[in-house]
Amino acid sequence: MQILITGGTGYLGSVLVEHFVAAGHEVVALTRSPESAAKATQAGARPLPGSLTDTALLEKAAADADAVVHTAVDYDGGEDAFAAEVAAVEALTRGAGKAGTGKPFLYTSTNLVYGLDPAHPRDEDAELPEPGPQPFKLVGERLVREAAGLGGVVIRAGLIYGRGGSLLLTSLIDAATRSGTAVYIDAGDNEWTPVHVDDLARLYLAALEHPVAGIYNAAGPQQFSFRELAEAIADLTGTTATSITAGQAESAMGPRAALLGSSARIRSRKARDTFGWSTSGPALPDDVRSGSYQVVKP
Repeated sequence: MQILITGGTGYLGSVLVEHFVAAGHEVVALTRSPESAAKATQAGARPLPGSLTDTALLEKAAADADAVVHTAVDYDGGEDAFAAEVAAVEALTRGAGKAGTGKPFLYTSTNLVYGLDPAHPRDEDAELPEPGPQPFKLVGERLVREAAGLGGVVIRAGLIYGRGGSLLLTSLIDAATRSGTAVYIDAGDNEWTPVHVDDLARLYLAALEHPVAGIYNAAGPQQFSFRELAEAIADLTGTTATSITAGQAESAMGPRAALLGSSARIRSRKARDTFGWSTSGPALPDDVRSGSYQVVKP
């Protein structure tokens, strides 16, 4: 199978490429620079020079591929990034849908589309708050689900971790190193359900090889609290885990404080039942304290 992937040299995308190549698939990776092209080649993928703004290129590449995986994302680009995401997904779905054969199209979403209210339902059929914390993901999901002639699979992943990666985790580790304190908000008992990056890659592979269109939550069985995470980061960095108030967090972190003080628990029964998916990654606090995050330890 020839798989077109966007974001194939990023954190999640590079692990997906590794799993796809190991399974014997041909991977074409969109690359924005000579450096990322070299990285894609080294991973066993064929680089496709271009960007998410090259809509004609995206449409043709999606039409030529047997499956499409969209992971590229710009969380900090504002309205321009929003427009680029919409245009890119429109081009990719248009190209992939031309054959009218239900070509697999995997769209990387996030559990943040459920919003930050812990009382809001988080099953795949729940009505989503709009605009929500990730409005461009809502639009991207809708485009994929409504595209004609397409086997659209939307994966709403929990916090992705493992292999020493994830911008949220590495930024928290860096902040603790610089300040001497790993902070959590109030009691720190708000909980998230994360997913190990290799487990998530196995779900993508299963969904590509035996596609069933729909929306799927993706998380492991083990929740973590932010106090547990702060304590693990403190152990890793030789600092101290300390509680701060919500007001202090807002002053220091701005809008991100609301995210770090929220709860985001999801279940992945639908993905497990549909694809026979299982998870085996270590618990996130353990991986931070004494596992793969040793590589980012100062």
